[in-house]
Amino acid sequence: MNFDFSDDQKMLKEQVRKFLADKCPMSVTRRVLDGDEPYAKEVWKGLVEMGLTGTAIPEEFGGLGLGALELCVIAEELGRAAAPVPFSSSIYLAAEAIKLFGTQKQKQTWLPKLASGEIVGALAVSEGTHTAHPRNIETKFAAGKVSGVKQPVTDGGAADVVIVAVNTGGSGEQAISLAIVDLKAGGISAEPVRTIDPSREHVTLTFKDAPAEILGDKQGEGWSQLSRVLDGAAVLFAFEQVGGTEAALEMARDYALERYAFGRQIGSYQAIKHKLADMYVKKELAKSNAYFGAMMLNDEGAELTEAASASRIAGSDAYVFAAQENIQTHGGIGYTWESDCQFHYRRAKLLALTIGAPIQWKEKLVSRLEAKNAA
Repeated sequence: MNFDFSDDQKMLKEQVRKFLADKCPMSVTRRVLDGDEPYAKEVWKGLVEMGLTGTAIPEEFGGLGLGALELCVIAEELGRAAAPVPFSSSIYLAAEAIKLFGTQKQKQTWLPKLASGEIVGALAVSEGTHTAHPRNIETKFAAGKVSGVKQPVTDGGAADVVIVAVNTGGSGEQAISLAIVDLKAGGISAEPVRTIDPSREHVTLTFKDAPAEILGDKQGEGWSQLSRVLDGAAVLFAFEQVGGTEAALEMARDYALERYAFGRQIGSYQAIKHKLADMYVKKELAKSNAYFGAMMLNDEGAELTEAASASRIAGSDAYVFAAQENIQTHGGIGYTWESDCQFHYRRAKLLALTIGAPIQWKEKLVSRLEAKNAA
């Protein structure tokens, strides 16, 4: 069984890496973090012009008609660059939700615009710091209107359309649906939310009788739809985390080879070697889990949920660890504002909470394994 990417997919990865190295150095991420821009628009424009936003969207809806594996290699390079763009919100989440579960009319309305980068999409599920669950989704949908508060919503201020988890009545999972809300239609206000990584915009969205329509043909299927979308996104975020882990490891390695202390490269000291070795081991573990997740996602395999959970757990662990050890390797300078170490630390912490913290994915993995064993 071949777990590697094809030559064409590797070529795509190299093209994305070259583009981001040229157009999205850390100075761009620093500019977005320090300024008022919601994202780096010139980087986003370049990604759109390369056709990357339409990678996994069918050709009939204006996309390239490729697949999940191509998205995975793109995600890895976006993670390596800590790119300050709304690619994940628009493509992993909003576009995937519409592609998987939208009606033909909904796909025709929104997918071409998402594929062309004409609009930005987002997903709004959380209603505070607690774990999202069918029993605590209070945002209501009735008579074609949505009312409620969602926070935090990643890229919500830049988004033109948002997929919202809403309560349509009833009990349990059947009470939840997903709704499509055009943010330009009115009835929505946005307030900034401060996070550890200001290079990725987060907002509180307040809906007051905002016009909306249910995603798909009927109500009450939102929780299962959301679970499938998040499983796919978990694999893609794991690739971002693998890319970020590799970048942090390389940053630490390069510094260890150029920094001298007591007449020796610090990389020659056993303690630094151990740090780098531990970073590498966690990176390889995350990579192997991400590759299995990619295979399950591409084939819609029966073990997608388990593979996605494992990818998510290993990716979060590896990236946070590598980002922390990178700072430690740099020593005192690694803690300064001038150092670029902060960007991977910020992004690692943020990604570890995006679409649910690792503990939630651990619980999801264990419950799936228990259910299989019981059967």
